[in-house]
Amino acid sequence: MNPARDWVFGRLDTTRAWADLADAGINYSVTEVRRPTWNIDTHRKELPSERPGEPEPEGSWALACRLVHDYEFSPPEIVRALYDPATPLLGRDMLLEARFHMMHFYCGVRITEVVDETRDNGDRVWGWAYETLDGHLERGKVTYEVVKHQHSGAVEFVASSYSQGAPTLDRITFLGWRVFGRRTQLRFYRRCGERLRAFVEAGLRGERVPAGPPLRAGRLVCAPTDAAAHRWDALALHRVAPG
Repeated sequence: MNPARDWVFGRLDTTRAWADLADAGINYSVTEVRRPTWNIDTHRKELPSERPGEPEPEGSWALACRLVHDYEFSPPEIVRALYDPATPLLGRDMLLEARFHMMHFYCGVRITEVVDETRDNGDRVWGWAYETLDGHLERGKVTYEVVKHQHSGAVEFVASSYSQGAPTLDRITFLGWRVFGRRTQLRFYRRCGERLRAFVEAGLRGERVPAGPPLRAGRLVCAPTDAAAHRWDALALHRVAPG
């Protein structure tokens, strides 16, 4: 058996770290969220358009929804996720690996909302949101949506969020967050949109998206599928639940 497919996050016991999330709670209250102490962001990326009207069965919107469902849009050089694909999307726990150069932080999130609606303005929207759990280096919520503007046929990916660094970060993590945190956060959202557009374009050309099986740890899968295990991951500084 290939050890890299068991230890998908370097030397971390990923199965145990993921299982521990079941006992974690949301680490903030929405009543706390306000500027200027919280970052409130909306990032949009135009995707290939369709004809006006309902989403096309094999079109841009449907393909983007599938990729968003499986967290394939996440740039593996910044954030990877481990989860059980057999669990329902709503309520699913995900162990995230945030990669800041040679510092790897392992934090839990829980999917607390699934969006599947046609809005009053005619937009067809599908997506989901996760919130941060106890021990996360951040506090907040991120919502990922695929939107088809049915009047025009335009399709876009929208990531909206509110967040702040956890006030309980240990000294090493706090220094890493101060140096890399906000800059990496903004790069993450930009890369998410770029990757999703590239994958949708490839899928519409008839290419297999994603290509190949994901890394696995038992019944858990690592997303995105193109995340690769590297020998030097074992040399990184690993911090589990740093907040």
